[in-house]
Amino acid sequence: MSAKQLFGVAAACAVAVAGVAGFGRADDKPIDDEGFIRTWLILAPIPLAEGDNPGEAVDKEQVKDEGKLSPKDGEKVKVGEKELEWKKLTAEDYFFDVNKHIGSDTDRSTAYAVAYVVAPDDLTASLKIGSDDGCKVYVNGKEVGKSADDRAVDKDQNTFENVALKKGVNVVVFKVINNGGEWKGAARFADKDGKPVAGLKAQLTK
Repeated sequence: MSAKQLFGVAAACAVAVAGVAGFGRADDKPIDDEGFIRTWLILAPIPLAEGDNPGEAVDKEQVKDEGKLSPKDGEKVKVGEKELEWKKLTAEDYFFDVNKHIGSDTDRSTAYAVAYVVAPDDLTASLKIGSDDGCKVYVNGKEVGKSADDRAVDKDQNTFENVALKKGVNVVVFKVINNGGEWKGAARFADKDGKPVAGLKAQLTK
């Protein structure tokens, strides 16, 4: 068993124990107390092209103009020969779980997660993300960061500084590529002290 798989088993056990103890239950807040976005629209799975390296695929668009995506729940999209549907996901933990969402373990595939984050004013924040495996993130159509690592998800694995949020609705597009095994992503906006940005809200419509 690989280190990544062992990490996943340990994490699953920890969640199970927490559930028995009354912790780790689904949080009904679109943004939780730590600032993690819990409400997303997900489009998946999009298989990688034959021969594509998952790390290199981070920089390939699986959907045209991926950074400018602004879907609606239930919207259908033609990707290659497949028709996929954007579907709401409410995360049960700080991360979203794509395999659980689509109901099967799917290797060598891409998922897109979109959230509409509402800011009370124009502001600058850090975007802290975690992913299993590689990822790329856009805010309002601008790429703000990426990772090509094959890894298990954890909190705040990457921090992208000086991300501009405008007053009103901001579109977060989070692409996560799965090489194999678990398929997860996590994102939160933080202030200069690493605390959740006050006043942010998340919603499923623009």
